[in-house]
Amino acid sequence: MELMTPSWSNPELESFRDAVRRFVASEIAPHGERWRAQQHVDRELWHKAGAMGLLAADIPEEYGGSGGSFAHMAVVFEELGYAGDMAFGLHVHAIVAHYLLNQGTEEQKNRYLPQLASGEMVAAIAMSEPGAGSDLKGIRTTAVRGSDGYRLNGSKTFISNGYLADVILVVAKTDPAAGAKGISLMLLETRDNPGFRVGRILEKVGQKGQDTCELFFDDAHVPLANVLGEEEGRGFAQLMTELPYERTIIGVAGVAAIERALRLTVEHAKERKAFGQALIEMQNTRFVLAEIKTEATVARIFIDRCVEDMLAGRMDTVRASMAKYWISDLQCKVVDQCVQLFGGYGYMLEYPIAQMYVDARVQRIYGGANEIMKEIVARSL
Repeated sequence: MELMTPSWSNPELESFRDAVRRFVASEIAPHGERWRAQQHVDRELWHKAGAMGLLAADIPEEYGGSGGSFAHMAVVFEELGYAGDMAFGLHVHAIVAHYLLNQGTEEQKNRYLPQLASGEMVAAIAMSEPGAGSDLKGIRTTAVRGSDGYRLNGSKTFISNGYLADVILVVAKTDPAAGAKGISLMLLETRDNPGFRVGRILEKVGQKGQDTCELFFDDAHVPLANVLGEEEGRGFAQLMTELPYERTIIGVAGVAAIERALRLTVEHAKERKAFGQALIEMQNTRFVLAEIKTEATVARIFIDRCVEDMLAGRMDTVRASMAKYWISDLQCKVVDQCVQLFGGYGYMLEYPIAQMYVDARVQRIYGGANEIMKEIVARSL
């Protein structure tokens, strides 16, 4: 089944896609089962992806990146989606790189971005807490300033890349009495930081190869120069500015998953026979697949427009929220329909469609729960 060529693509990007596809096929796809068992990817993968220029494909060359655009990162996330990978935490890594690029000082960019681009450092972002998820104003982690830096106290949970992370962008309160204006983003280095501790790798429903952890801070040290942008109280504004990048990535990955689910199910429906005929010859199967094909096409056209808006610098919070909620909802719906067409085989984890089913559900939660996305859209009316 032929996929639509993205409207934003060009020969250079398609050549890049071929290289990414080969890398994913050789360095990622064969290891999925092992990574799910150990609950994290190999550290070596980060170095290999850095050498390929995949970790910071849209970061300027002056900071160690590949000098590409958002389209290059979209290609990477599509190819990971087409291969069914949900273990490699590149999305979070890329998000932190963009916080640094757009909100960091020159010193912060020069210190961290080259190491993120090479894979020498793995990045994570710590927002969610046991008592605060999408409502970031409710966080309780504090950063108290002293003569030699900040002392970070509190805990975070559901942190992707938490096990392997070398630098973590921590959302903390530097002025608990100031509400949203008292939130700051802190760059915490995990190496040789005795006040920092990684808890257990959390046992999730899906995405088991992704190292999602609890983090604990007990007077963890953050240098004075490691407040993002070196200005306290700007954290909430920085988050609101950068979240569209994250939510558009979720949309890109979601459309790739929808297209993959359709391809796998069409192949199965052509091969599987019931009552003397192939499944695809049955009207119910054909109608369900026709609906999915139509929805996949609509989603592709929508996400392509979102990518074009990102490239043009006009992607806003409302459009990104639409993409995040609608595509992730559709992804879960489509994959569920495909599992049904696979029958009993669709419930067996040895079949990719079953793995896609358990991996998809969290798309509607992380990056901001879909209910929050709808509230953002509603406020624009």
